[in-house]
Amino acid sequence: MQVPLLSQIILACLLGGALSVAAAALVMFGLKKRWLSLSVSFSTGLLLAMALLHLLPEALESGLTPHEAFPLLLGGILVFFALEKFALWRHAHTGTEEGDAHAGGHVCDDHRHSHHHDRGRDDGQTMVILIGDSFHNFTDGLLIAAAFLADPVLGWSTTLAIIAHEVPQEASDFAILLAAGWKRARALLWNGLASLTAVAGGVIGYLALDQARDWVPVIVTLAASSFLYIAIADLMPRLKREHTAIGWHGVLLAAGIAVVVLGTGHSH
Repeated sequence: MQVPLLSQIILACLLGGALSVAAAALVMFGLKKRWLSLSVSFSTGLLLAMALLHLLPEALESGLTPHEAFPLLLGGILVFFALEKFALWRHAHTGTEEGDAHAGGHVCDDHRHSHHHDRGRDDGQTMVILIGDSFHNFTDGLLIAAAFLADPVLGWSTTLAIIAHEVPQEASDFAILLAAGWKRARALLWNGLASLTAVAGGVIGYLALDQARDWVPVIVTLAASSFLYIAIADLMPRLKREHTAIGWHGVLLAAGIAVVVLGTGHSH
């Protein structure tokens, strides 16, 4: 008996969120941090191959012409760049204005001592982290729904790619929450709840895109642009700074590509 498409989307969103949060928790709560850097190599290969060998061909086969797909791809990459720049600007702006100002307008750059309002600043930071993570997971749910509407095999491959790139991000979220004084159980609970927004994104994406399947190749192309941006702007610069276990990094990079190549071979 074939599992209904909506049930597959919900299951993929639940598994994607649970597995990425669980893997990140293991990294931060016990495993050696070197495994996180090695996972970046696998994520890089997976995301690059997903974008260039699976998602873009799928968009072109679904009806987009190259003259439609590639400008959309370029626009998506620029939008993700602008969003990241805005987030970094807000972080720097808030960091300058809050927490370090003293009487007379003097800005303190000595962080060896504590300010009386550090707790409030940390609470604000954790709230921003959780809200941002919830929005990101919601978007992942939309992308998973779009991929499943195009092809269930593509949907599961996209879910795997999302899990791979979410682990380093979730691990960094844990680091911020723990640095703010949160207990491990509390950090795990709230990160887990934030991951559930992917289910909402998946359901909304299914209900909206099921009535307008012509938009699926557009969403898939935007997913490809997000994967390319994450891989090239974030993950690959990290790999350039790695000077140890170079062989393992190469093997895992190839493994990430192989996962997509094998999955693509089975889907056609």
